[in-house]
Amino acid sequence: MRSLLEVCHGAPVAEYPAGQVLLPEGKASGHLFVLKDGTVEVLRGETQVAIVDEPGALFGEMSVLLTRPHTATVRALTPCTVYVFDDAARFLRSNPEIAYHVCRLIAGRLNAATTYLADIKRQFEGQANHLGMVGDVLDALLHNQDDEFSPGPEQAKDPRL
Repeated sequence: MRSLLEVCHGAPVAEYPAGQVLLPEGKASGHLFVLKDGTVEVLRGETQVAIVDEPGALFGEMSVLLTRPHTATVRALTPCTVYVFDDAARFLRSNPEIAYHVCRLIAGRLNAATTYLADIKRQFEGQANHLGMVGDVLDALLHNQDDEFSPGPEQAKDPRL
């Protein structure tokens, strides 16, 4: 994550007091934040799913990449400073090194999530009650992929594509 911080030097910086929301769940902002210092919490609904204080941590990438509203709220627990990218999609398209870093980050999260889900599935398979459906639900979630794909504007102009 330190290499991500190096790329951010010169980018706009914003400061947030403790308690202020950086990214609201359910709304699309197009923003990407990189934590410079401080501590934030990540909430799904009212459930705290993470506390993050590592400089270089990234927030907002899922919303930007999926062109959907934010899946969680990010709120400052302590005063924090973040690098702000208002047009995150353009920023990611123009910085292959950063895009690769984001891909590695997301792949790591996906690996952790699928490992956890496989463990849950194994624990509840064969149950005759509603918990026996866990495997079917997880299979449906894992195989529900968005078929929509369109190349970015820079690729669309390339006659070789």
